[in-house]
Amino acid sequence: MNLVRLNQYPRFSNFFNTYERELLNQSCEDHTAQPAVNIKEDDKQFVMEMAIPGYSKKDFKINLEDQLLNISSEKENKSAEDKKNYTRKEFSYQGFSRSFRLPKTIISDDIKAEYKNGMLTLVLPKKEEVKLQREISIA
Repeated sequence: MNLVRLNQYPRFSNFFNTYERELLNQSCEDHTAQPAVNIKEDDKQFVMEMAIPGYSKKDFKINLEDQLLNISSEKENKSAEDKKNYTRKEFSYQGFSRSFRLPKTIISDDIKAEYKNGMLTLVLPKKEEVKLQREISIA
């Protein structure tokens, strides 16, 4: 015996599923989603990449305080349409905030950021590690 889902109103089910998916998921995703970060490391630097389309350079705030790198953004969209019989206004707010604890080997004065084609890239150069190495003679 199998259980079968009963749909009393098959004509409207697709409409409500689409409505719920588009409206409810959009409002949750737009306001709470955080961009994913790719971090690459080599001998000289770290490179952080964040895919954040639809923003401009002025929308970002990047701060460094006590080895804590904060990347945040708030964006507000407003649109208004006045017609003969009605007025329509829409507002939306988007934002995110990401924080990263940086190692002490980062040269904080030389950190560079670039936003191009929807990709925020930060280059975090490393200090050369001083290796204490000497030969100890036996007396």
